[in-house]
Amino acid sequence: MARWEALRAAPVPIDPDELDALWADLEVVVASALVGSWHGFAFPTGHPVERMLARSRWHGKRFAAPHDATPLVCQADDGSLYSDTNAGKGEASLWNVEFRGEVTATMVYDGMPVLDHFKRVDDNTLMGVMNGKPDVVLANGRHFYFGLERE
Repeated sequence: MARWEALRAAPVPIDPDELDALWADLEVVVASALVGSWHGFAFPTGHPVERMLARSRWHGKRFAAPHDATPLVCQADDGSLYSDTNAGKGEASLWNVEFRGEVTATMVYDGMPVLDHFKRVDDNTLMGVMNGKPDVVLANGRHFYFGLERE
């Protein structure tokens, strides 16, 4: 998808309205389709979550089963991967949840009022949008957008 590739490669801050528009055009995905390990990246919008993920050396997410999800797979100094349960305040689970009028796969954090909704770009690529209580995840009323690529 050309729009996805252009936004994925953007070296400068992306207008969140462009990401909102792309999100609206993507297909929903069911939670069971997410099982596996995924490498993640943040879209550069200036959202504060980008800085937090960079500091934690976020690598991606892992979905072992619907009730066994790892939201913050991070890279240690030695290159090994670990679950940052401190930053994520625990682990997570997968559900099919309505967001913006569509039911799609959603990761529900165990210890925070945070939901990561997903839509399909293709069989090996997902777009995610972080949602939750405004004082926890919204920055100037805007969501945090990210991508996942199947490992």
